[in-house]
Amino acid sequence: MTTPVKRLPRRVPGWAKVVGALVVVLVVFFAGIRLSVIPGLKDLFGSETHDRSGPALLKSVQDLSRYDAASGNFQVVVDLEKDAKFLPDAIRGTRTLYVGAGTVDAYVDLGKVGDDDVRVNGDRTSATLRLPHARLGKPALDPDRSYAVSKQRGLFDRLGDLFSDNPNGEQAVQKLAVRHIGDAAKESELTARAETNTKSMLEGLLRSLGFKEVRVSYGN
Repeated sequence: MTTPVKRLPRRVPGWAKVVGALVVVLVVFFAGIRLSVIPGLKDLFGSETHDRSGPALLKSVQDLSRYDAASGNFQVVVDLEKDAKFLPDAIRGTRTLYVGAGTVDAYVDLGKVGDDDVRVNGDRTSATLRLPHARLGKPALDPDRSYAVSKQRGLFDRLGDLFSDNPNGEQAVQKLAVRHIGDAAKESELTARAETNTKSMLEGLLRSLGFKEVRVSYGN
């Protein structure tokens, strides 16, 4: 009988061990930078910012006939939390506390004033105008006055940021801040202030042109 020869396990070359160890070290190193688990690593390598953007291109021009008569400044604190059903927050979940500041304009669209809405007497001493009611513009978030107060993320969310093109994105809280600012503008007296200011502006303008009696009203 012949005894089968046992094959000895193939030894891993030394250079392969070195490369493997180097890869592991680099993965842990960069993961520590992204996850902020190793203090001081972010300051180890300096970073520079270069703006290589191209020139802005004019795509279209739109004529405006509205009179911006009032502007409101608003601030809202957004507390947005996203949880996983069967996982603790430390594993999967995010919570962002965000301060959003922005403005909302109230305007009167003078372009909708028709011929029947303006009446002038024969000797041009009296004028009656009927204007459309003031409306609110779109809320504009001010990036210089808006900021994230705190961000809490679970382990899986932190790991996902390693492979994300836009880590720590704030689009959700920004959209929520814009919506809350718009709702606050609707509940304010911004449109009433705009109508009062527009009326005062037109009365002063027409009186400077020689009209002694000016009446301004609002209606659809």
